Formats: sequence, C-alpha cells, structure tokens
Amino acid sequence: MKTHNLSGIDESFTIHHSQLTTNSWISYIHDLQNHICHAVEQEDGEAGFVEDNWDRDEGGGGRTRVISNGKVFEKAGVNTSVVHGKVNDAMRNQLKINGDSWFACGLSIVIHPLNPFVPTVHANWRYFELYDTAGKITDRWLGGGADLTPYYLFEEDARHFHQTLRDAMQPFGEALYPKFKRQCDTYFSNTHRGNEMRGIGGVFYDYLRPLNDEDANRLFAFQQANGNCFINAYLPVVAKRKNTEWNEKHKHWQEIRRGRYVEFNLIHDRGTLFGLKTNGRTESILMSLPPTVRFEYNYQPEAGSEEDKLLQVCLHPQEWV
Repeated sequence: MKTHNLSGIDESFTIHHSQLTTNSWISYIHDLQNHICHAVEQEDGEAGFVEDNWDRDEGGGGRTRVISNGKVFEKAGVNTSVVHGKVNDAMRNQLKINGDSWFACGLSIVIHPLNPFVPTVHANWRYFELYDTAGKITDRWLGGGADLTPYYLFEEDARHFHQTLRDAMQPFGEALYPKFKRQCDTYFSNTHRGNEMRGIGGVFYDYLRPLNDEDANRLFAFQQANGNCFINAYLPVVAKRKNTEWNEKHKHWQEIRRGRYVEFNLIHDRGTLFGLKTNGRTESILMSLPPTVRFEYNYQPEAGSEEDKLLQVCLHPQEWV
C-alpha cells in the first residue's frame, strides 16, 4: 500500500479540533450523519429517513438511514459503520492487508435524485486501524472524498462543486486539491469502458497515514474540513435544478448513465469489495445502487446532443477550477 501525507501543508493553519482517536472519530461521523440527514430532509420537503440499526456477528455494527420515493430524492442513503474483526485470508490476498485484527469506521453517502437534471452524489470519509497479536496499532490511515455524477452537464454546477471542495482543502496546502482531483478522475473510472468516468469527479484520497500525533490531528482536521463542506457543495446544486421540467427521454438517459454507476460500484469500488470480503451487511453495502437502471446494448447518444455533451466530459476529464 502506498503511503501519502499532506505534503505542502500550510504550517500557519491552526488546528481547533480534538485529537484523532477511535472515539473522537466515531463521535464526529455520527454528528455529521445527523447534520447531513437533516439538511437532505429539509431539501426534499416531503420524505424522511428511515433508520436501521444493525449488528455484525464478527464485531461492531452500524446505522443505516435511507430515504425512498421522496419529492426530490428517489433514493438516498447516509450510513455509518463501526466495525472490527480478525484479518482473514481474503483480506490478505485481495486487499493486501497484513496483521492480526482491524478496526474501520466511516460515513458513506449516496444520493440518487428523481429529476434527471439533478446530479447523483457520493461521498465517504473513513478511518482504519490495523493491530498485531498483542493489540498494538501497527498501521492506521484515513481516506475519503466526494464526487458528482450529473446526467446533464451544467458547467456552473461542476465549478461550484469543485470550488467548494478546493476551498475546504486550501488551508492545508495548495497542492492537495489538484492532486486529489486527479486521483478522483483516475479512480472513479470504468476502465473496462476505455477509462470512461462515471461523472465529473471531485476529490479522492486514501492511505493518509499520520507520521506522529501532531500529524494525526492535522489529518483529522483535514478530514473534518472535507466532511463539513459536503452540504454546501451539493445542496445548492439540488435547489437550483430540482424544479426543472423533464420528460421520459431525460429519464431514459438518466437510467443509462445509472448503469455506468452500477458497473463501477460492482466491479471496481474498493469500499464495496472491502465490505463484501469482510462479511459486511449486504443491504447497507448495496444501498449505493440506484432504484431503476437500464443496460441497453451499445447505446450511443446522438452526436452533439446534450446527452453526448455529458458523455464527452466523462471520456475527457476537465479542469473545473
């Protein structure tokens, strides 16, 4: 596994957050889950989240919250999980994790709107610890990011989303947003379709390993800055587009593009694979899949159409800020 750190961090940035521990991280993601769920319910104006608390036999559990058939959001999930267990052979062989036991805690968000002119969004922020047989931490890292998957391209929406993410990272170093934006473009790509991105990207980072306790606190603050900006990055776009008139042609294209979303999640997504390989809760893991989807043989949008305009930026990543 490759190790990253916040090279180029601005030393004048002051940390105003608690120390990074399993308890402080768990507390943060539960608070953020509450905050985001409230904001999403307010934007929908009709539907509310249904909560499902679950336990995992091997250790830990989670809190799954889902909205279905809302006025704005056709399906949305805002889930937390706090899980732990023994490192098994599948993890060693396929995930390249070595150690005796592990702890993982994260918040995952996937929101699928009803209106094809409103983009789907995904975000995840996580913390992982690895232990030896004596229970001593041998490795730990944070990861996360957020990415936008529109069905019709509005460049001002793409710029707003990316600018908000960039602004959140800016106090920690000028080099971070460009680096993590490129990683997002590379990661959220269907390589089996000629590196076609599932959307217009965002930021993605993983294996941010603290060098010491002070660095751990900086990483915690960095992670919080990214989580805290999510509502401002996404919901203004929803508010701007949710009342746009649409028809069955637009819905048809939305479901075609949702097919690409499904392909990525089931074939490439490391979070999905980790959950399934560690005997995670299937319903919570596959919550990310959209409610309706199409797979049509060799479907191609008309050249020069609004649908083709979206496809072209998925094939050729853009610089939005």
